[in-house]
Parts: sequence; structure tokens; C-alpha cells
Amino acid sequence: MQPGTPAIENDLRRLLNEWDPIGVADDVQDEYDCMLAPLFQRLRVRADQTEIGDFLRHELEDHFGLGPLVSQPEAMAARVIAWWAAVGRANDPGSM
Repeated sequence: MQPGTPAIENDLRRLLNEWDPIGVADDVQDEYDCMLAPLFQRLRVRADQTEIGDFLRHELEDHFGLGPLVSQPEAMAARVIAWWAAVGRANDPGSM
């Protein structure tokens, strides 16, 4: 699956790095790249905020070994959905 244009991919990477649930984005810019393709896949099929939040919570707990309460996956899901509505769909040929 092609995640999208490099600019769109970089935008999502930037959002994840701003969220930075494990606190390493200043040193490791690609730490959250493992979430890019799964997020794009969910966004393309119009997953809702709950589905995105569930995915982020699962990643925090199972992949990164964190509790989700501190990093607020639901708030990040809302931010990702809003970002995608504003820029992602318009620039992603796979979402048409």
C-alpha cells in the first residue's frame, strides 16, 4: 500500500512526533513510522475517531508498553481525523 505523497506522509509523521507519547521525537524522528501505514489504511476507509483511538491505544499498550491514559489516544485520534479531513483526502489519490 502506498501511504500517500511524501508531503502527506511527513505531515502525519509530524503529528505523531508532536504527540510523542514516549518522549523521544526530538532524538528519533522515525520512532512512530510503524503507525503511518496502519493509520493511512484506516483513514482511507473513513475509520471514525473511536477506531483510530482504539488503534492508537493498542499500539501504546502492546507495541510501546505504555498505559494510554497519560498520552490520551482519543485526543490524538480527534487530531488525526481533523487533519485528514482538512488535507489528507484532498491530496490522497487512494481516497477518492
